Amino acid sequence: MSVPAPAAAPNAQRLLWAGFMAILAAGVGFSIRGGILGQWAEQYGFTMTELGQITGGGLTGFGIIILLSSFLADTLGYGRLMFLAFLTHFVSAVLTLLAGAAFASGGKEAAYQCLFWGMFLFAIGNGIAEAVVNPLVATLFPDNKTHYLNILHAGWPGGLIVGGLASYFMNPDGAKPVTWQFQMSLFMVPVVLYGVMLLGQKFPKSEASAAGVSLGSMVGQLFAPLMLVLLVIHAMVGYVELGTDSWISKITGNIMASPQKGLLLFVYTSALMFALRFFAGPIVHRISPLGLLCVSGILGFVGLNLLGVAESGLICVVAATVYAAGKTFLWPTMLAVVSEQFPKGGAITIGAIGGVGMLSAGLLGGPGIGFKQDYNASQELAKNAAVYERYQAATESAFFGFRVKGLDGAKVGVLGDNGKELARAQELAAKSGKPDANTEALVGWWAEASKTATEDKALVDAAGLYGGRQALKLTSFVPAAMAVLYLLLILYFKARGGYKAVQVDGSAPAGH
Repeated sequence: MSVPAPAAAPNAQRLLWAGFMAILAAGVGFSIRGGILGQWAEQYGFTMTELGQITGGGLTGFGIIILLSSFLADTLGYGRLMFLAFLTHFVSAVLTLLAGAAFASGGKEAAYQCLFWGMFLFAIGNGIAEAVVNPLVATLFPDNKTHYLNILHAGWPGGLIVGGLASYFMNPDGAKPVTWQFQMSLFMVPVVLYGVMLLGQKFPKSEASAAGVSLGSMVGQLFAPLMLVLLVIHAMVGYVELGTDSWISKITGNIMASPQKGLLLFVYTSALMFALRFFAGPIVHRISPLGLLCVSGILGFVGLNLLGVAESGLICVVAATVYAAGKTFLWPTMLAVVSEQFPKGGAITIGAIGGVGMLSAGLLGGPGIGFKQDYNASQELAKNAAVYERYQAATESAFFGFRVKGLDGAKVGVLGDNGKELARAQELAAKSGKPDANTEALVGWWAEASKTATEDKALVDAAGLYGGRQALKLTSFVPAAMAVLYLLLILYFKARGGYKAVQVDGSAPAGH
């Protein structure tokens, strides 16, 4: 079957690439911030807890904003919301870059406020942009949604590549890093670019809005049985893709005994995703969107299992390649399926899918995969009762009724850097004249634990590696379940004459 021509809107390609740049900006911002946290800690005296407060909740907030913005998209219009996304992205960067001046005039608290609110606005900008660009591209290219939504979302791994390489080369081990302000300025490049590309552009209405579908009817699409199934599946996509992404670099870095190699492997898989997303169209027109999703689920299952047993850098690369190929098409192709099957939902149904995926990643994926690491690492270390007792957390971790006393992250961190960060935190507390009870407790603990640190470190590292491997193996059952559900959907559509994209009027003239 030949690929239908894209929509006739004269600015369709310009708006597509503006959306691409907006998503790329989000990827760059996430990567760059992760690489400069150490400089913020040193220059402004932040503890790891304070840095966690600055960066925390990104995916959860992202998901909530997507949901809220999607309900406003057809009312306010895509153009107004994209301008708001640009404004929040721009102000977030300015606020962040002002942290140095704020520290000079108001001290640590002033710098903290700049960075915290800068991150907050960054998450809002990302959520608004995501809520707009998905239904926008689906509207601009109604006959080829899967292909162009995959191209649009190539911006995310593209941003991770730019940010990851910047972090790798500008924050070298054992050498002075490039100033964080310069690194952060890289984020401004795609922001300004997509802002310029939006100037003077006319934005279309969604297919549903243009056809006169009421807001109530759009919302009603969310409760169709097939839509509810797709929402559940996409929650699983968010869990396995973004949830795993938040841990994968750390786990593979442990396997290869080098955080920098783990980062480079993450950049490699992002590059693979970036390239593959430009070829979704030809694949889909051979095997259908659901066929592509089913194969993706199988590859995700195989890749995560291979990562779970990888013993060398080479096997890590092979396993990560299979896993990356599996996760490449999941997110954008799911958006396309929802848009093709529920065009009457306008921005609301496609936004609900994105929002649920982000919420699942933030509330389930990250914590769930973290819990699995805690559980398995503690079980492994408990084979040596004395060491486990020394490093176990004071309280239990819980996830959906399951409980375990995992390893205390603060204690493991002190062991990992031989007490350097702890000494810095103690010095900061002394300078401020405000003793920190947690720091003092760790200092007392380390005075005793340091005596067996050399022997303990090998056992704790091995337990952490085991926990990471087991977490990946257990997570692999999520894409396996997804593959089964996609197969059932393929059979469901086959019984109805095959998968066909539905038009707003309810007809289904074109199959894949």
